Amino acid sequence: MIVDVANALVLLCNFVVVPAIAYGSQLALGALGITLVFGVLRFANFSHGDLMALGTMVTILATWQLRRWGVGAGPLPTALLALPFGALVAVVASLAVDRSVFRFYRVRRSGPVVLTVVSVGVMFVMNGVVRFVIGPDDRSFADGARYLMTAGEFKRMTGLDEGLAIRSSQVLTVFVAVASVATLFWFLQRTRMGKSMRAYADNEDLALLSGVDPDRVVLVTWTITAVLATVAGTLYGLDKSFQPFTYLQLLLPMFAAAIVGGIGQPLGAIAGGFLVAFSEVAITYAYKKFLRYLLPEHLHPDGLVQLLSTDYKFSVSFAILVAVLLWRPTGLFRGRVL
Repeated sequence: MIVDVANALVLLCNFVVVPAIAYGSQLALGALGITLVFGVLRFANFSHGDLMALGTMVTILATWQLRRWGVGAGPLPTALLALPFGALVAVVASLAVDRSVFRFYRVRRSGPVVLTVVSVGVMFVMNGVVRFVIGPDDRSFADGARYLMTAGEFKRMTGLDEGLAIRSSQVLTVFVAVASVATLFWFLQRTRMGKSMRAYADNEDLALLSGVDPDRVVLVTWTITAVLATVAGTLYGLDKSFQPFTYLQLLLPMFAAAIVGGIGQPLGAIAGGFLVAFSEVAITYAYKKFLRYLLPEHLHPDGLVQLLSTDYKFSVSFAILVAVLLWRPTGLFRGRVL
């Protein structure tokens, strides 16, 4: 019985816990970018998913080129060396879009709804550019599948029937996400510019009277957002695969994460990212084998015992989003402050 319970727990960790932690880290980074723009610039940026796709695309192209030159990062993915190139292009693109599009409406004091609609147009343009450059098909970093521990190694080590496989991309995702979040919180809490951004988000008029430079705040906000988007998109691409349309679909779980945590709240975006990720993975997992380990033989299920097909995993995010908007519109952390 103890062995069966151990096998069931390993099975759950392999297909639910570990993937959900990695996916939650990616959603948290994406939701942070969304909540940062909403908190400081006061509109919902629907082009964020395609900004992720743009930065990730450049990172993939740079990774391919580095590998052709024989440049690598040892045991780590070569994409880490290519990531600064992707981030730089994403920053330049986001600043160019702000200068040529968003600034026009911001100067005229257009409402958040207008800016949100404009961001939808930017989203389609960015998506078209990405698909034109790299194509609509699935792409990989071609960086090799690296495992810190394979299922076979775990089986030999423990003697269990079930194995636990941990990919380097999953561990890397968690470490990079933690480092990125810690750096962002340090910046917002400890630096002068971070405090200026928080003041601008809290009360724009009072911040301007206090000498805060709005143009600099906007520039830093878009820079941080673009870097976070590129990091999140690259980690997602390393963990799964890259397809431009997938990043458009990720908008739903990322917005759900931002709203669940409390739009404009960085800490809430992180909590919301993990809540949405665990909900999606847990609800779409087939528990047939898991229950066979725990239940007597005469109670073994014949079906998959799957609450929802993986094809509909984004509907979980939609359901969570609707539920939060109906019962707690302010989110878990109540507010719109940095």
